[in-house]
Amino acid sequence: MKIQLALDRMNMEEAIEMARSVEASIDWIEVGTSLIKEFGVNSIKEMKNHFPDKKIVADMKTMDNAVYEMDLCFQSGADVATVMGAASDVTIQKCLEKACEYKGQIMIDLLNVSDTRLEQLRIYRQAIFCEHVSKDSQENSGHAMINMRNHAGSMRAAAGGIALSSLPVMVRKGLDVIIIGSAITKAKDPAEAARLFKETVNGKKGVKEV
Repeated sequence: MKIQLALDRMNMEEAIEMARSVEASIDWIEVGTSLIKEFGVNSIKEMKNHFPDKKIVADMKTMDNAVYEMDLCFQSGADVATVMGAASDVTIQKCLEKACEYKGQIMIDLLNVSDTRLEQLRIYRQAIFCEHVSKDSQENSGHAMINMRNHAGSMRAAAGGIALSSLPVMVRKGLDVIIIGSAITKAKDPAEAARLFKETVNGKKGVKEV
């Protein structure tokens, strides 16, 4: 299981410093939607320049204009880019074609995707399927309930309010990628928090919340 660090709602200097402080315990670095919106695709380029050996995920949440947005992402150094599962089939297909062209990957964000729509998406087996509880839902309910549906044959990821206490459940589900944001970035000691997440993923129990 890979740990993807989600970086959002901070400036680029803070994002780079945060990634640097936890670098030893994480595998993928996500340039969050808020960073891309505020600082443009240069935020992707900066992150790749600072961490050339890490897989960089551009959380574009593409809904339309796939060719243009994917060119921006992958030319800026992204290894993975996100497209919404609610987007049209032609948009998702174009994203996949562009990812193939750049030897990258696509992550399909399943936020608000119905079971019926998910069945239609199963043809995109080369994509990473990400179950996602939105930030607004987390803040409204005070907790995250991630419904991990069956994505047999595809890589699986989960995002949305995952804490160290809920991580063992995610590990047992056999995910390929676990996406962690504030449980690391807002911890008193982000490096220690990331270390405990990594230990839990590797089969060693974290001893405390940080």
